[in-house]
Amino acid sequence: MGPSEGPPGSGAGRRVAGWVGDSASGFARGVVGGVRWPDHRIAQVQRRTIWTLVVTQALGGLGITVGIAVAAILAEEISGSEELAGLVQTMQVLGAALASFLLAHLMGRRGRRPGLFVGYVLGAAGGTLCVLAGVIRSFPLLLVGATLLGSTTAANNQSRYAATDLAAPGRRARSLAVVVWATTIGAVAGPNLTGVAGRAARAVGLPALTGPFVFGVVGMVASAIVIAVFLRPDPLLVAREAAVAARGGYVAPTSTKWSRVREVARTRTGVAAGAAALALAHAVMIAVMVMTPLHMHHGGATLEIIGVVISAHVLGMFAFAPVVGWAADRFGRPPVLTAGAGVLFASLLLSGTAPAGASWGIGAGLFLLGLGWSFCTVAASTLLSESAPLDARTDVQGAADLVMGLVAAAAGALAGLVMGAFGYAALNVFAALLVTGVATAAEFARRTTGGPLSDDGEPLAL
Repeated sequence: MGPSEGPPGSGAGRRVAGWVGDSASGFARGVVGGVRWPDHRIAQVQRRTIWTLVVTQALGGLGITVGIAVAAILAEEISGSEELAGLVQTMQVLGAALASFLLAHLMGRRGRRPGLFVGYVLGAAGGTLCVLAGVIRSFPLLLVGATLLGSTTAANNQSRYAATDLAAPGRRARSLAVVVWATTIGAVAGPNLTGVAGRAARAVGLPALTGPFVFGVVGMVASAIVIAVFLRPDPLLVAREAAVAARGGYVAPTSTKWSRVREVARTRTGVAAGAAALALAHAVMIAVMVMTPLHMHHGGATLEIIGVVISAHVLGMFAFAPVVGWAADRFGRPPVLTAGAGVLFASLLLSGTAPAGASWGIGAGLFLLGLGWSFCTVAASTLLSESAPLDARTDVQGAADLVMGLVAAAAGALAGLVMGAFGYAALNVFAALLVTGVATAAEFARRTTGGPLSDDGEPLAL
C-alpha cells in the first residue's frame, strides 16, 4: 500500500473501507491489487457491469417466460391429468430455491461470473430436457427439466445482488432496481412469442408446445455467453481485492457454513429484517397471483381479459423498479418497505372485495400487488445485501433467496387449499396476515438500522 493511501486506520483507508467494509460491496477511490484506480475507471467498470446484467436479465427473463407460458398445457397433454399439470410450476419454484443457494455458494468461492454462467447453462439444459420430454411424451423428464429451469430464475435473482457489488452506498438500491426493471423486457416479450415459437417448432417437425422451450433455450444460452464474455472484471472479486487493500487481508470462504449464516442473521438486524420482508412479500404475491386467473375464470372472464390483468400485474412488478430504487436511496430502505406493505394491503382490499370475473377492482388490485412486491423486493434485497459482512455476503444472499423460494412454494400450495375451502376473499385475508409480517420487519429495520445513505456515506454495519 502506497503512502498516499495510508494505513487502514487513516482517512484514505476509512474511505475505502466505507465502500467495501462489512456492509458495503463496492468501492470508490482506492487500491486494487496494489494498483490505484482512477474514478472514471471505477465508474466505467460499474456501468459495464450494470449493462451486462441488464442484457442477461432480459434474455434470461425471455428464456423463462416463453416456456413457462405453455408448461402447464404441455404437462396436461403429456400426463392426461389437470391435477398433475401444476407440478411443473411447483418444481420450477423449488428448483429456483435450491439453485439460489448453490449458485450463491459458487459465487462466494469463484465470483459472480462463474455462478451466473452455470445458472444459465443449467437452465438451458432444463429447457432442452423439456423439449425432449415433449417429443417422447415423458412426464417425469418434463419435471426434471422444469426443476433445472429454476436455475435460470435463480441466476436472474442473483443478478440483482451482483449489481450492488461496486455500487456507491447512496446508489445501491438504484443499481439493483435497474437490473430488476430489465426483467420487464423478457416478461413482456416472452409470452407474445409463444405463437411464433409453436409455428417454428411445427415447421421443423417438433410438437408445437415444445417451440417456446426451444426459444427459451436460445435466450438462456445467449445469457450465458454474454456473462462469460462481458462480465469482466468480476465485480465481486474486485470488491474483495479492494478489501485486501483497505484492511491488509481477506480470506474468501471455502465452504458453506450454515452456522455463519445463522450468526449473521442473528447479529445483523438488517439481514434478518430484509430476509423476512423479502420472503413474506414474495409469498403474498405468489399466493394471490396464481389463484386470481382461476377466480376470474369462475366468474366468466375471457382469456384475453385474464391476460390483460396478468400483464398489468407484471407491469407493476418490474416497470417502476428504477423509481422504487431512487426512493429507497433517497428516503431509506425501511420507509420504502413500510410503503410496500401499505400498497400490498391496498391491493388485497381491492382484489378481495371484487366480484368474480372481470372488474376494475381485480385489475387495480393485481397491479398494486405487483407494485407492492417491487417496493418490498428492491428495498429488502438492498438492505440485506449491504448489512451482510463481506465474507458471508453471497451465502446470506443465497440463503435469503432459498427461504424466499421455499416460503413462496408453500404459500402457493396453501393458496389453493384456502381458496378451495373458503373462497377468494378468504385467500386475500390470509395474504393480509402475511403482509403484517412485512410491516413488522420494516418497523424493526427502522428502529435498529439507519437512514438513507449519501454517495460518500457510511454503510449500515461496519
